[in-house]
Amino acid sequence: MAGVIRIHLCTALIERGDAVLMVANRYPNHTEPLWNLPGGRQEPGELMRETVERELLEETGLRVRVGELVYVSESYDGHTHFTNFTFRADTEGEPRLPPGDDHVVTVAWVQRAALRERIAVAVVREPLLAALERGQRYAGYHDAGVRIVFNDPL
Repeated sequence: MAGVIRIHLCTALIERGDAVLMVANRYPNHTEPLWNLPGGRQEPGELMRETVERELLEETGLRVRVGELVYVSESYDGHTHFTNFTFRADTEGEPRLPPGDDHVVTVAWVQRAALRERIAVAVVREPLLAALERGQRYAGYHDAGVRIVFNDPL
């Protein structure tokens, strides 16, 4: 598969009561922000736990304690192969929007009952709901139904 771009994402599942911490991200090729678990791309030489810690601090201002791997999801559209590793995490305090960041536009605790409607992208929504509702630990998609263009080069 020459020319395939591989992107490893690491996200955090942080629950408080019946709510899940979510972020809304703006992407250049989408008119509306997309809701996701907080997290992002793994940088070269970075361990997954370190990615979660760094991304959560950048996106929410929170320092987290990274726990167990909850699930893995992946998608491949013929050009880009995304692999997302979602870890349980704990934190103290309340999240805040990062200053001067036009990528993260909202940080919020979202009630579990509202997740299905809030998360527009199936490749994000379905693995999360399957993990929360049934303990499913893997999901794979050949057609994710969405194309993401990042603000910064890979």
